[in-house]
Amino acid sequence: MNIKKSQINNIFHLIGWTVALYMIFLWSPIDTSVGLTQKIFYFHVPVGWLGMLAIFGVGISSIMFLITKNYKWDDLAFSFAQVGIIFASLIIITGALWAKPVWGVWWTWDPKLTTTVVLWFIFSAYLLLRNLITDKRRSALIGSIIAVLGSIDAPLIYFASILWRTAHPELNIGPLAEDDSSLPGTMLLTFFISLIMHTYLFIILIRVRRNITKQERLFYEQSV
Repeated sequence: MNIKKSQINNIFHLIGWTVALYMIFLWSPIDTSVGLTQKIFYFHVPVGWLGMLAIFGVGISSIMFLITKNYKWDDLAFSFAQVGIIFASLIIITGALWAKPVWGVWWTWDPKLTTTVVLWFIFSAYLLLRNLITDKRRSALIGSIIAVLGSIDAPLIYFASILWRTAHPELNIGPLAEDDSSLPGTMLLTFFISLIMHTYLFIILIRVRRNITKQERLFYEQSV
């Protein structure tokens, strides 16, 4: 059954990503203002959303662990963090690839970029602390406190272009997007297909890491 399910997932990924990449590079129109650089948007925004979702996942799972003391929530929080730092890194990389041809620089200390780097350091600090503290129960407790405080950064990233003056493009996706800045229909459909595929990959990675983390915790509990 697991092998069959894995095969179905692989087929879905193959078909889904083939469709998504075709729509991104061949079907959706080229932006008249920034040209082909706009194609990075279809990768940058999904990983950005999922990176923020990951820190929310770490924070909420950590709150549940602090309330229930059930280590399944800590397993989930740790898994969100492990996947989250990958997506946070991709946010910075894809953002730099967009910024160079548009702004002429790889990096600038823009509020939205700065809060995103803070997100990366939050993930890094959380994971570093969890690995340095050998007592897993103490590690889970201290890590949960850091995660809850760190999750505040996610809304700051989203609202950065509203709260502060920023060179980052205005919001054109989400509940606070202006009507005159929304995407054309073909670009919007392409974006949502890309978002679905990135989200599906995100979920698979979380499930894999959660299962591995659970096995590591059970092995530790048997050895002490």
